[in-house]
Amino acid sequence: MSGNAENMVAGMLITNGCYLKPSKSTRVLAILDALSRDSCLSQFELGRRLNLSGAMVNQYLKQLQQEGLVEFLPVNGKSYNYTLTEQGRRSRRRMFSDYSSETVRLYSTIKAFVLDKLQQLDVEGSRNLALFGASETCEVVLSAIRGTSFKIMALLDNDTQKQGQLFHGYVVSAPHVLGQVDCDAVVITSFGKQGEIYEQLKPYADRRGFQIVRF
Repeated sequence: MSGNAENMVAGMLITNGCYLKPSKSTRVLAILDALSRDSCLSQFELGRRLNLSGAMVNQYLKQLQQEGLVEFLPVNGKSYNYTLTEQGRRSRRRMFSDYSSETVRLYSTIKAFVLDKLQQLDVEGSRNLALFGASETCEVVLSAIRGTSFKIMALLDNDTQKQGQLFHGYVVSAPHVLGQVDCDAVVITSFGKQGEIYEQLKPYADRRGFQIVRF
């Protein structure tokens, strides 16, 4: 795995959002996971990858050493390699399994939220959808409606780099194709730009008569 990919995995474990805050257990898991990939990480590099202060990394490493999860192997008089013990590897596997289970439950909750939001469209028979925003949110929506009676007529995005590319089997189109696409509703699948995209879509909706759904 490349260094950038490793940094991405570590960052995903302890992403600090407004509603999901990293716990002590999450930080411990992130440290164990990072060390399982590279035992030569310095405390400074470990802190940089995980967005933790040097003092916090030092405190956690000492705790993990005391608990028999990490060994300090001297490299020279000033630096160490931090290696997981067998107990540390077992703890990492167990903690990652628990973390993954919680993530799956959260993902299922979000999919249920999406289906609930689209339920009225289904009742009305408005099942031909366009999705606006080829993003992670769009992936969740596509997963949520798989196996339902909804049909994707177009997948749209303002990003010219994405236009013409495949996204989960759908070609990403520019927004102007809404002038020709026959859809009952456009679902905004970009949580970060709901208001901005809504204003962009409103003139099309007024002319074409489709609904705009935002979360």
